[in-house]
Amino acid sequence: MSLASQAKDVTFDSIPIVDLGNLDKVALAREVRTACIEVGFFYVKNHGIPGQIVSNVTSSIARYFALPSETKMKLHHKTTPNFKGYSPLLDANIDPTNNGDNHEGYELGWEALTPPNGNSLDEKRLNDGEMSGANVWPSEADWGTPEEAKRFREDMLAYYHEAVRVGRHLFPLFALALELEERYFDDKTRNSAAIMRALHYPPQTGPVDDRTVGIGAHTDFEFFTILWQQPGIQALQVLNASKQWVDAPSIDGTLVINLGDQFARWTNDVFKSTVHRAINRTGAERYSIPLFFGTDYDVNIEPIESCVSSDRPPKYPPVTAGDYVKQRLRDMYHSEQ
Repeated sequence: MSLASQAKDVTFDSIPIVDLGNLDKVALAREVRTACIEVGFFYVKNHGIPGQIVSNVTSSIARYFALPSETKMKLHHKTTPNFKGYSPLLDANIDPTNNGDNHEGYELGWEALTPPNGNSLDEKRLNDGEMSGANVWPSEADWGTPEEAKRFREDMLAYYHEAVRVGRHLFPLFALALELEERYFDDKTRNSAAIMRALHYPPQTGPVDDRTVGIGAHTDFEFFTILWQQPGIQALQVLNASKQWVDAPSIDGTLVINLGDQFARWTNDVFKSTVHRAINRTGAERYSIPLFFGTDYDVNIEPIESCVSSDRPPKYPPVTAGDYVKQRLRDMYHSEQ
């Protein structure tokens, strides 16, 4: 049976869990395929990110978002050419029918923890195409001590590189799930785009207004997203085929993986890029860390042959990954850059 004929809309009521510790690649790819076709979301356990690295980065982002607003605004992303840096509350509005996204964020891309030969721009950042350019970091003066500034950068990049490692482990699984050769994506992910955002959702109290939520209903732009969620706080919801919102709670020891629009275009919507949102009405602060994983920015995205048939012709024209992501970011931030 071709992949094109397997596409379906499913009224799921929970998000599946995939164990990356399963050494049977065929069985693991089969689980991933089912999750991608039916839900577009799945949890992964045994992902290998050390708990101490997670603890360090979550402490660092909480300290960062507690800095004064005027300090954080020194690195407002609209003053940079590549969307990196700080975004304040209500700065973005991913769902045009809403009043704004009630979260603040801090965005960064690839950077070696210890740059080679002292060069601040290593090869991967030089090859970032439309999104190329250095990260921006709060200064020692912003933090008050050199140690705090150093710790923030190191904690952020330590988690970033661990999450990138998980992402690289997933590409061969996705290839097998698509019944392709395991290394199919190797030449398309040599300098794979990986953008991370640390997010802070303040508690929403008072009257409920569905037009102002943590982040409005949307699909992600890239190939897939790796999401760490703060334990014990329910916010993420996923929309099923019956237009019902299904909770995706934080599960200890897991990460959430969801497919993005690049992947949906590549598979002609056989694999789902599923609408989701986040609403923090718990009365507590919430933090999360999504890492948006894509292909190299110069890769042309067009439907894989096995996902196209006479009954399912191509839905999307070809587009380069970099052009697609940058246009989506412009739309989200109402930006001309």
